[in-house]
Parts: sequence; C-alpha cells; structure tokens
Amino acid sequence: MLDVRFVRENPEKVVKALGKRNYDSSVFDDFLKNEKSRKDIRKAVDNHRMKLNDISEKIGVMRKKGEDVSQLLQEAKSFSDTIKNQETYLNEYEVKVRDSLLIIPNIPHESVPVGKDDTENIEIRRWGEPRQFDFEPLNHWDIGEMLEIIDFERASKIAGARFALMKGLGAKLERALMNFMLDLNVSKGYKEVFPPILVNKESMTGTGQLPKFAHELFIISDPELYLIPTAEVSVTNIHRNEILSEKELPIYYTAHTPCFRREAGSYGKDVRGLIRQHQFNKVELVKFVRPEDSYNELESLTRDAEDILQKLELPYRVIALCTGDLGFAASKTYDLEVWLPAQQRYREISSCSNFEDFQARRAAIRFKREGKKGTEFVHTLNGSSLAIGRTVIAILENYQQKDGSVVVPEGLRPYMGVDIIK
Repeated sequence: MLDVRFVRENPEKVVKALGKRNYDSSVFDDFLKNEKSRKDIRKAVDNHRMKLNDISEKIGVMRKKGEDVSQLLQEAKSFSDTIKNQETYLNEYEVKVRDSLLIIPNIPHESVPVGKDDTENIEIRRWGEPRQFDFEPLNHWDIGEMLEIIDFERASKIAGARFALMKGLGAKLERALMNFMLDLNVSKGYKEVFPPILVNKESMTGTGQLPKFAHELFIISDPELYLIPTAEVSVTNIHRNEILSEKELPIYYTAHTPCFRREAGSYGKDVRGLIRQHQFNKVELVKFVRPEDSYNELESLTRDAEDILQKLELPYRVIALCTGDLGFAASKTYDLEVWLPAQQRYREISSCSNFEDFQARRAAIRFKREGKKGTEFVHTLNGSSLAIGRTVIAILENYQQKDGSVVVPEGLRPYMGVDIIK
C-alpha cells in the first residue's frame, strides 16, 4: 500500500505511475472521490467541534454568573449529536479510503524500464550456453512418462487437470531439489522456516494478494482460510504488526512449501506438463531490510537464486521487467528464465522483487533506529529459489540422453543417490 500522505500530496505522480504500468487511472478515481468526502466530513467535524467548545466556554461563564444556560445546553447537545453522526460517516470514509488504496499498485522504481508488456522487458545478462543435441529433444512430459517418474493421467483421475503425480525417482528428484536448495540458502545466512500453508485474510492482504487477486486463490469457508500461492505470504507475515529493532535487520528467511493457484484466465496456456499447475512446490527467499539497503539486497537476492541454476549447470538469463509487466506490489523485479530445449526458448523459473515499504505498510512491519525517536517501515523483498517443478522440467530437458535416460546434475547427485535416471 502506498503512503496515504504521499498519495494525497502527489496525485499527479500516482496517475503518471499508473500510466507507466498500463493501469487505467480510473482505479485512482475511487480514492480521490472517497478522500474528498473524508476531507469534507473531517472539516465539518472540526468546525462543529470548535462551535461546541465555544458554547461550552459560554456555559461555564454564564453558570458562574448564575444565568440561565438551558438554551445553550440544548445547542450543545445538538452539536454533540451532529458530531457523533458525522464521526460515524468519517470512520466509514476512512475505511473506504484505505480500501481504495489497497487496489492501487506500487510505484515503479526509477531504474525500471518503461514498457507496455513483456515484449519490452530488458535482458540484463546470460549464463551458460544451450546444449546442442544430436537428436530431437523431447518435452519433459514425454520424458517423464517414458521413465515412469511422472503420471499425469492418474493425477487427473485423483484431482483433475493441472495436477501431477510424481513417482519413484521423479518424487525423489522433487525432494532432492528441495533439500539442495534449502541447504544452499542456509549456508548463505538464510534462516530456514516451515510456515503454515493455510493463512487468514489479513495475511493475504498484507502481501498484496487481497483484494486484487482473490480470483486466483483457493479458499476454505469454515473457518475462512486461504491456501497460499507462494511462501512469500506466510513468511512475510511472520513479522506482521511488529516493531523490530535496527540491530535485528537484515532478516533473511528461506522456506519450502507447496503452493496453490487457480491459474484463472490461463486456460489454453501450457495445458500439458508441469509449467502451469494448480499445486506445485517452491523454495522461497524473503528479506526484511533497512530502506537504504533494499536495492543492494535485491541484487544479492537475485545472485543467490542464480547460484542454484549455476550449480545445476542450467543455462539461464536475467530479465529486468518493464513497468507494464511489473507485479502489483513490486517496485522492481528481475525474472530468471531457464533454457528449455524442447520449446527452444527461455521460461521463467524465478522472480526476485523489491517491494520497498508497500507490503510493510499493509502488514504494519516497522523498525526503530537506535538512538532515534519514532519508527519506520522496513523494506521487504522476496524471490523464488526456485520453483521446483520448473527446475524438474529444466533438468529433464537439458540433461536428457539419446537412449531416453536423464543424467543427474553433478551438484545434485549427493541428494539423489544416483547419477542417471533410467
């Protein structure tokens, strides 16, 4: 959520930022309308309070003189009743102002390239060279079914479309990648946590999933809880409504969780395979940092995610998202895209974002500097480290052999216990 004071004082900057993001500026109209009503009611309440104070002073003076104050008491009661009614409306409009703020996206950082959509994202760097095959590389779903390590047909029988049943060395590959990623992250100073995967409405609102992305979420009704679309939700809310000390920062967490997404509006896209599933596993990185450190922390977080791909020797590239492709809560984002031979293209496997204080304002996560009064909002960051299903895809396709087997990346072999899946 943006700073309401900044929005009130800089409406033209907000509208300009919305334009860069390709957001219809009408999403800002509700805020302006509700803010005007709130301001008008606030002014009326203040005026009536001043008049009530004047009457109260007159009543005091007249009582000392022994004069009749019955008429003034009636006026005072009338003003008091009016103020109570107006304060009710004022509270309603303050809620409306906050609600309208909740659907306004973050303002892009000045370094984010301006563009209309993902076709105008900027490539920052590449690592590794795509392998040259002396045979026609297969898609991961064909490889997985031939090796009997992925079963889409039985998963569909169990749950429906966009689910997968991992079997044998396929299940072990998922588990091996989880442990490999977590161990590497912990060695870099991240604290491992295993958070709840069902969260309340406040947690979803705190990280920006609600109210904007309600259509993407799985929900249970009694009690009302949501299945997380990413561990970012659970982990960021660890410190919701807390005031941290400066010496506690930075705080680094890593977590493995299952993730759940409806993938609403994506029907017809990636209908086969593991690319776009309703349920998938992911290892996440989350940071809480001082504002002045957050962009350096974004660079290091991105490098930490890249290191996993390098240790698995998977070719990838780093993309800076343009304003038109930027996520709702992010001020700046790098995507890591891994090379998939069967598709002959790079596909997203990680997204690393700096949210500045956007999430911290929603979740009331603050810190107190040593020797200074007052508090400030922390900056939050997160990144996929990595999406495990998409890492499975990349390994199966990049390490496939002509005889149908798949070589296990050297760095993963201690976790797999085998060198080849066949």
